[in-house]
This record gives sequence, structure tokens and C-alpha cells, in this order.
Amino acid sequence: MAQTPRRPVNPKDAAEALFRPVKKPATPAIERAALPNTKELVSIKIDSDIIAHFQADGPGWQERINATLRSAIDQAP
Repeated sequence: MAQTPRRPVNPKDAAEALFRPVKKPATPAIERAALPNTKELVSIKIDSDIIAHFQADGPGWQERINATLRSAIDQAP
């Protein structure tokens, strides 16, 4: 399958490309303050034996990981 070039090869097409209307840049995202005590969905990599340890006690393992991380923060100097 032949690939089409990213830039026009024909000089006329190249000249016309210069005069095409410029696309407006996307408006920047508005950062809003997070509501207090809300949960945020994230993706992290955790060793499988750590996951198995928390999942061994049944449902609620994500909350237990969260509680463990929170206690580590509270104990930090």
C-alpha cells in the first residue's frame, strides 16, 4: 500500500496549503478545584503479590490499599 506524503508534492497544492484558514487552537482546559473527600480514578502498577495480599481478605481491597497509603502519609515526618 502506497503512503501519501504528509506535505504536498505539487507546487500548486503547496501554495494553496499556505492560504488555507488556520485552525483555532483548542481552548485550554479549565482546572477546577477537586471536591474534598472525593475519590479519583487512577491507574498504577502494583506488584502482583501486594494485590494478592489485599484481595485475600475479599471485597474492599482497594479501600484497604487506600487506608494503608493514608496511614503511611500520616506517619511520615
